[in-house]
Amino acid sequence: MAEGIEKMEDSSEKSVLYVKTFGGFSMTWKEKLLTGSIKSSESQFIYLMQLLLHHRENGIERDTVEEILFEDRDIANIHHSMQSVVYNAKKRLRQMGLPETNYIELKRGVFHWTKKIPVVEDAEEFEKLCQKAESEGNDEKRLELYLKACHAYRGEFLPLQAGIIWAAQEARRYSEMFCHCVESAVLLLRGNEDYIRMEELGVYASKIQPLSDWETVTMEALISQNRYEEAQRLYDETVDFYSQKQGLRPSKSFMELFSRLGAQLHHQYATLDEIQKGLSGLEDEPAVTGGYLCPYPVFEGIYRIVERMMERGGQSVYLMLCTVVDSKGNPMKDGPMLDELSRRLEDAIVKSVRHSDTINRYGKGQYLVLLINTTRENCVLIQKRINDQFIIGRQRTGVQYYVSSVICPPMKP
Repeated sequence: MAEGIEKMEDSSEKSVLYVKTFGGFSMTWKEKLLTGSIKSSESQFIYLMQLLLHHRENGIERDTVEEILFEDRDIANIHHSMQSVVYNAKKRLRQMGLPETNYIELKRGVFHWTKKIPVVEDAEEFEKLCQKAESEGNDEKRLELYLKACHAYRGEFLPLQAGIIWAAQEARRYSEMFCHCVESAVLLLRGNEDYIRMEELGVYASKIQPLSDWETVTMEALISQNRYEEAQRLYDETVDFYSQKQGLRPSKSFMELFSRLGAQLHHQYATLDEIQKGLSGLEDEPAVTGGYLCPYPVFEGIYRIVERMMERGGQSVYLMLCTVVDSKGNPMKDGPMLDELSRRLEDAIVKSVRHSDTINRYGKGQYLVLLINTTRENCVLIQKRINDQFIIGRQRTGVQYYVSSVICPPMKP
């Protein structure tokens, strides 16, 4: 368990205020949660607490606090308004059960949190662990510190304040520190061949920092343990998460690990008939109709083999890109409407192409279709069939098509 959490548990009897800033904001006093959300009626109090408690070592200038709390509002006497906010904050802290004292002190134009009420902040504890790990000379102890630091980071710093410059800067700084800790821990775990803890770290990092490619850590750990079926499931889930839900593709390093998985995967002895049944997949999907929808790496492999087959077959093959566009013909790039339109476009394409054609969801609102043994004229007919399936009533959104002939690559000497 992270050092900061341990301190929080020990501090409940010592009258220490525990402050959570990762993944949200809350204050805890003697095991009682004081606040855990931002409501419009208390936003200024929350903002003030976040600034004071995070900058308690050196304090924070009154002008900076006023600028953040009041933004561009036209206030005749901003210092007087600031005094009211501070007065109400002190009153509220007393009502929350904190001991009577002057919680917020103003010295030479700088606000300070009182030293009479000690504070343990998760962000500060995380940073201390990172610094301690960096200065530790023993590899085993350094690894333990890095792992503690990783688990002390429990999400983005003040995520609801991402639009405020100081909070956004701190969030980026802590995120970079977390990445460094994970990478350093992975390096040590790999050297120790400790793939079980490496897998656990990869799973944790992927959960805490989605879309940051930490799946590569988990994939490497699974492959190194020869757990190929689990690695295959992770690949399928990752491709689905990135491609289907986020409109992205997994990183090159992740795909390289998948290729390594394929090279290392060994099956039990089987007859050709059994192998062929497993390859076809027809027993699992007896009612498959329409085009073959597949992940990008599979699509890429099919595309390359088709290129090679054209060397002797002389087939006419076309690659078609289908993009969802708005009423003005501009590509749609985000939003719940695009998600729904993408699903409908996928269904329309699958139903409109032949069983031998291959489809891939390339990104949000974009699909690639590999049309085998067809003509340019047939490509136009396929587009019409897709439109007939996709466009409903007076629907103003549509599909933009780009078609290119797949050319046989030149033979290398």
